[in-house]
Amino acid sequence: MDYKEILKNIEGICGAGSLKAVANGADEVYVEAPAGSFNKLCHAFHKTLNSPVMMFFAVDNTAGNASYRLYCVFSGAQACGKWFFVYFDVPENKPEFNSIAKEIFSASLFEREMKEMFGIIPLGNPDTRRLHLHPEVWPKGNYPLRKSFKAGSLKAGEKKEYVFGKIEGDGIFEVPVGPVHAGIIGPGHFRFSAAGEPIINLEIRLGFTHRGVEKLFEGKKPEECLALSECASGDSVFAHSLAFCGAVEKINSIDVPPGAQYQRCIFLELERMYNHVADMGGIAIDVGFSFPSAYASTMKESLLCLNEKLTGSRYLKGINAIGGTGKSPDKNFLADLSAGLDDITQDFNSLKEMLLSNVSFMDRADNTGILRKKTAEDLGVIGMPARASGIPNDLRKDFPGVYAKMNFKAAKQNKGDVLARLNVRFQEFEESISIIRQAMNLLHGDGVPGNNTGAGKPGFALGYCEGWRGPVLYWLKINEKGFIDRCKIVDPSFHNWQGLSYAVLGEIIPDFPLCNKSFDLSYSGNDL
Repeated sequence: MDYKEILKNIEGICGAGSLKAVANGADEVYVEAPAGSFNKLCHAFHKTLNSPVMMFFAVDNTAGNASYRLYCVFSGAQACGKWFFVYFDVPENKPEFNSIAKEIFSASLFEREMKEMFGIIPLGNPDTRRLHLHPEVWPKGNYPLRKSFKAGSLKAGEKKEYVFGKIEGDGIFEVPVGPVHAGIIGPGHFRFSAAGEPIINLEIRLGFTHRGVEKLFEGKKPEECLALSECASGDSVFAHSLAFCGAVEKINSIDVPPGAQYQRCIFLELERMYNHVADMGGIAIDVGFSFPSAYASTMKESLLCLNEKLTGSRYLKGINAIGGTGKSPDKNFLADLSAGLDDITQDFNSLKEMLLSNVSFMDRADNTGILRKKTAEDLGVIGMPARASGIPNDLRKDFPGVYAKMNFKAAKQNKGDVLARLNVRFQEFEESISIIRQAMNLLHGDGVPGNNTGAGKPGFALGYCEGWRGPVLYWLKINEKGFIDRCKIVDPSFHNWQGLSYAVLGEIIPDFPLCNKSFDLSYSGNDL
């Protein structure tokens, strides 16, 4: 369907008259919300496109017109292959708007984020607690993403307790876990309410590793920020740098050579593979099944060694470049990659058989941690856990780019339990091997280095890719001087932590580590 037909349908739903819409590149449409119609318009896009709020963020335009511009982003992948940005301005002297979170729950966390980062108040949102800037360490009235923010003026935070949601009744008790955990995982506080053994509520508090990443992009040239994008989430280095490069390339109308596109495809799938196999082992160890966990660890190490042999970096850092990749593959690239895939395919088949043939493992994974499709849709869950709950979203199919040349099947399960999320990983691992082999046949050893210079054209655009957890999104605005004025990043973990809090309901607390690993969400990716 043409996007203009969708706009006409939405005009009819909203009774808003003719909407002012402007296409930005091949896949973005910006729709200005008439006065007083923003909420109604967002709700219409949400229902018409069957899309959660993918992004909802503010841009500080106070220097030019004394206002903040708010963008609410929906995916029209199934309908027309476009991203829709609904926007309107709120005045600097009255930074507030009527919350859309009561109608579209997936907007709730974004609204809380805007309140603490910009001081823009979502009127009517029932939950306006801090997300990242904890009040005990961050003083009230300091909004770091405003252009007027001065870091040197900070004082001590407020000494008060964070208020968790409370479940009351006979026999209800609370179990606090974290924020410091055993091992090397990031910090997060999990507050369980239980009646006997079953969990009846889980509230998750994050933000302990918030680093102000979006602020760090501001005032820098795009080529300076490529390495910064690689540090946003350590296990998704390539996905984040690819999404960042995609935004810069769209703004500057840079055509990426086919050879570099195929290389990027290969590296993105290798990143997917080493993370998926690590999670297969992690799920095994959380039920006490140690041998396949150790086996999966050796497989992950093999993939990381393959990454290093192919690129010089185990975690694929320094590979992407604006306009392509940092270097052409050497003469052994295809042979090394092919041999590595042969070995890992054999190991994968053994690991899969170990797990699926073990009765006690299957007993723990099957029917545990169920996230139902309707709940996932209402929460705005995306990526891998959404596909395990019957929601067929995958940017490699929805906005394919170079993936249009690949023959592969997007993974999908319907049960939404730990086993379904494991099966999605199995399916995606197998498909990644197939995709890489197809890309190798198209590559023919040809790769063209990217061009890091001349990427300072003013404009704005969305860059994206399907990382191993789900969609990684970067919206960039570059000013007239060629510096980044605003960078908004959304890692899939930001959407999906709430899905975990619902998946554990009715389970026992000892099964939480298993449910948690089956999502395997990123603390750093959330705490940007």
